[in-house]
Amino acid sequence: MYDIYTIIFLVLALFIFLRLRNVLGQRTGSERSPFDRTARNAVQGAPDNNVVPIPGKIIDQAPLAPSADVTPPSDRWKGLAEPGSALALGLDAIAAQDSSFDPRHFLSGARGAYEMIVLAFANGDRRALRDLLSSEVYESFEAVIRDREKHDQKTETRFVSIDKAELVAAEARDRTAQLTVRFVSQMISVTRDKAGTIVDGNPDKVADITDVWSFARDMTSRDPNWKLVGTGSGH
Repeated sequence: MYDIYTIIFLVLALFIFLRLRNVLGQRTGSERSPFDRTARNAVQGAPDNNVVPIPGKIIDQAPLAPSADVTPPSDRWKGLAEPGSALALGLDAIAAQDSSFDPRHFLSGARGAYEMIVLAFANGDRRALRDLLSSEVYESFEAVIRDREKHDQKTETRFVSIDKAELVAAEARDRTAQLTVRFVSQMISVTRDKAGTIVDGNPDKVADITDVWSFARDMTSRDPNWKLVGTGSGH
């Protein structure tokens, strides 16, 4: 037989159980865990007060690839070519195949190459010429050197200045880029025979020279050097 205290404890326990049931509710087996609810809210865009935003930018996201139809800016070759000109279009075609192409850097190198080639030709330096000329141009230069040697003639050339080096043409042919440059320079040149007699030129006269040279390189090659592929004179 239960005493009065046992009955009181049983009634109190039942009261507490009923209160907890009302507060917590009953589990049916279909409830989502807190992780599931957070994931669903994130997908639906619902705010989650438990998430603390991290300041700063995302730095590990790859940049978007450039659009294939991006048009080069009209002033891309400012100071080198007029927008829309054949020269500008040729430069665009080369740059499209060679992202490292810099015509200003090329012109700087072309000025140096021009002086080196002229002096090497005057001195009959075949080794230097072979590295700077295409095979066809080298054969032409070497033929003149050979003729001078045959007649015991020597040429002396001295640059006074290179006043201008400007691009006049540019084109991309398959894998080959070709640039044509007009050089305006002043130099003194004289050719003497074995006895020292002047056969060409004047050692006391500065001559104004205009040359139009074409350089080319294979854009798929790792070799960054350009070679002289054509020569001519201009005004």
